[in-house]
Amino acid sequence: MNVNQAELSISAVSKKQYPKGGYPEIVFAGRSNVGKSSLINKLCNRNKLARISASPGKTATINFYDIEHKLYFVDLPGYGYAKVSWSERQKWADMINEYLEESPYLATIFLLVDSRHKPTKDDCMMMEWIKSTGLEYRIIATKSDKISKKAAEENRQVIMETLALSDPELVLLFSSKTGAGKEVVWDYIDSIVERSITHDCT
Repeated sequence: MNVNQAELSISAVSKKQYPKGGYPEIVFAGRSNVGKSSLINKLCNRNKLARISASPGKTATINFYDIEHKLYFVDLPGYGYAKVSWSERQKWADMINEYLEESPYLATIFLLVDSRHKPTKDDCMMMEWIKSTGLEYRIIATKSDKISKKAAEENRQVIMETLALSDPELVLLFSSKTGAGKEVVWDYIDSIVERSITHDCT
């Protein structure tokens, strides 16, 4: 998709604030500082659409970005940041769970992990939840420009083994700096949106 229009629609903390547009929702989940904001900005050819915080754990809302009046990018609060209080983390967890369980327009989930490292315990827990929903998903291994192609491919295998995945096509390597992997991610998003539109018309 060639993105000409992209804007923050709403920052929500409960289901009564979710947009009523009925567009397919493409969800981005991952731990704090994994690069969700940078990824969204790169996909939309923007520098400041999604705010990139210098301090991890600052996003405390579910942010809905209207893309071409055709779909929403949904940026969930990052998880796993130790300096956030337990009560705050629990509040965010409840907010995320409510969205994932209540939104009728959730079309697919991207789970972001760092391509340089083995997925964390929190990543594995999120992966198990995603699998339990039966929803389509992909793993995006971010920051792939920071390691060699050989190391990235080796780490792809580590990611697959840690998250108990059998299909290498489920793991997409991505660099927000170079744009590597952008077309592959968009091809998948376009296919999901097309199927959602077709389903709604039947």
